[in-house]
Amino acid sequence: MFDKILIANRGEIACRVIKTARKMGIKTVAIYSDADKQALHVQMADEAVHIGPPPANQSYIVIDKVMDAIRKTGAQAVHPGYGFLSENSKFAEALAAEGVAFVGPPVGAIEKMGDKITSKKIAKEAGVSTVPGYMGLIEDADEAVKISNEVGYPVMLKASAGGGGKGMRIAWNDEEAREGFQSSKNEAANSFGDDRIFIEKFVTQPRHIEIQVLCDSHGNGIYLGERECSIQRRQQKVVEEAPSPFLDEATRKAMGEQAVALAKAVDYASAGTVEFIVDGDRNFYFLEMNTRLQVEHPVTELITGVDLVEQMIRVANGEPLSISQNDIKLNGWAIENRLYAEDPYRNFLPSIGRLTRYRPPMETAAGPLLENDKWQGDAPAGAMAVRNDTGVYEGGEISMYYDPMIAKLCTWAPTRDEAIEAMRNALDGFEVEGIGHNLPFLAAVMDHPIFISGDMTTAFIEEQYPEGFEGVELPEATLRKIAASAAAMHRVAEIRRTRVSGRMDNHERRVGSKWVVSLQGVDFEMKVKADKKGSTVKFADGTKVRIASDWTPGDKLATISVDKETLVLKVGKISGGFRIRSRGADLNVHVRTPRQAELAKLMPEKVAPDTSKLLLCPMPGLIVKVDVEVGDTVQEGQALCSVEAMKMENILRAEKTTVVTKINAAAGNSLAVDDVIMEFE
Repeated sequence: MFDKILIANRGEIACRVIKTARKMGIKTVAIYSDADKQALHVQMADEAVHIGPPPANQSYIVIDKVMDAIRKTGAQAVHPGYGFLSENSKFAEALAAEGVAFVGPPVGAIEKMGDKITSKKIAKEAGVSTVPGYMGLIEDADEAVKISNEVGYPVMLKASAGGGGKGMRIAWNDEEAREGFQSSKNEAANSFGDDRIFIEKFVTQPRHIEIQVLCDSHGNGIYLGERECSIQRRQQKVVEEAPSPFLDEATRKAMGEQAVALAKAVDYASAGTVEFIVDGDRNFYFLEMNTRLQVEHPVTELITGVDLVEQMIRVANGEPLSISQNDIKLNGWAIENRLYAEDPYRNFLPSIGRLTRYRPPMETAAGPLLENDKWQGDAPAGAMAVRNDTGVYEGGEISMYYDPMIAKLCTWAPTRDEAIEAMRNALDGFEVEGIGHNLPFLAAVMDHPIFISGDMTTAFIEEQYPEGFEGVELPEATLRKIAASAAAMHRVAEIRRTRVSGRMDNHERRVGSKWVVSLQGVDFEMKVKADKKGSTVKFADGTKVRIASDWTPGDKLATISVDKETLVLKVGKISGGFRIRSRGADLNVHVRTPRQAELAKLMPEKVAPDTSKLLLCPMPGLIVKVDVEVGDTVQEGQALCSVEAMKMENILRAEKTTVVTKINAAAGNSLAVDDVIMEFE
């Protein structure tokens, strides 16, 4: 076995590989850019080597710099993680020339399957059902429009070397095909150094389901079930689960066997993923094969008990698989939510900055296990697991140079309903402050009827949130629980304030029992009666709830028993109450005396400033190009400029027909959130 492995990556996947290597007794080497000098993966590794400036194309994807780090440290193998150089055949060749093992598939498999155009042709020749499209190279936007019309709209424009949603656009007409072609080429060139684009039919109402395969260099290959990845935004996965709530055993077996056959056709040896789209009749079509470890691999590990990173390392060391297809049993249900540094209230635009607070829920272990690489049976009844794969820590920074993913939160339970409930509580207990993040949105998805039913497609987010995410409207029953909890918490805080020393003589602060709690536009009148074990809250209609909690003023997280049901609240202080976040809702909760509530109704509402004549930068980013000039008349929906942030190019469009009167930024300028890019008449 190897003595030392270099991880040619960063962030959570580097930390993930280090954990398994440590378990196997293998020393690790981290590489880092200027932006990652204090990163968690650098702290966790046994050694760390600096490789250049923050941009990935000057550090993490510069093969010569990574090779220098290997030579300096004497690493015998390299795990590439995902992204960056993970599917770069030239990197694999460079390692082979140096006599260093690549913890991934052979060069030939990378070249054949890593290139989407080639992989489609091979799949078709192998008898695999593929989506209609044009697999040749496309020279320019005019040709892209012509081909799109031949294939028939809607079409998907994809980067041949792409992945993770980069270099990918859906076009519904000629204009979108023309724009999408250029944006896809730009993203592909920046992210992968390869701007080749191909076009395929976009299948409506699809589900995205992928098969995890594992092969060795001795001709053995197995599949480890499927992952449902249909909850996507901008073709990037947000929520994954295993198994899929849609597949039956016959379809699972057919997809698995086909995936393994495809892998063997290219002499695949390592962990890999074959992606399919599946229609409502369970017909499946090959999309692509990712010749690397997938971001969402933890859900497969949780339901099978197989450490995929360990298996990759053992295969790279020349060992045959020690597990067979019969050893693979799907046990229970696992769900993964990707926590991103993005603001869901600003159409999910990237957010950067310092994590002033980062407190994940406590991780717990349960579920299926493999002992000595052999299946050991089911987990005990009622078992549950929480897993959080991350590459950040409290006080660390989220950089503009890399992918915005902060962590992958996973839960496992014997059934899907239990896994969803475990995820709800885990999300409510996840504390993140200092940056925008998508925790509220993830919580909303977990409570959405369509997700709960399991009847979702890849269009779920755009169909259910067509105007973007604007928060959650909680039902009255939940509001009542939160209101009662807030009243009890406010009373505790008021009692503490009465005990402050140094008060004026003959001045005593009295805490009443009657309160009016206002949240989400609803007022609840109530009376709070406290005792040593908690509080009884009586509403104006006569109903009562019993509140018990050990919350004290200043705590950021409150776990409250409401009539013996657990309610987890993130708590912040605002004037006259709390900012409470729970189940995807972000609430300003005001707790007032009846007289204060009466006076509050007389206060005028604050009017938001008028920004309708300004184009504001929606995220910290770099201006790629400005498409208009001063004096131009622009139409609604017309492209005004492009902003690049976290490896994604975003086109900003006019919201109405107007005239450009001033432009304050040019291509190459770096802007902060809400900087004024241009002004209108």
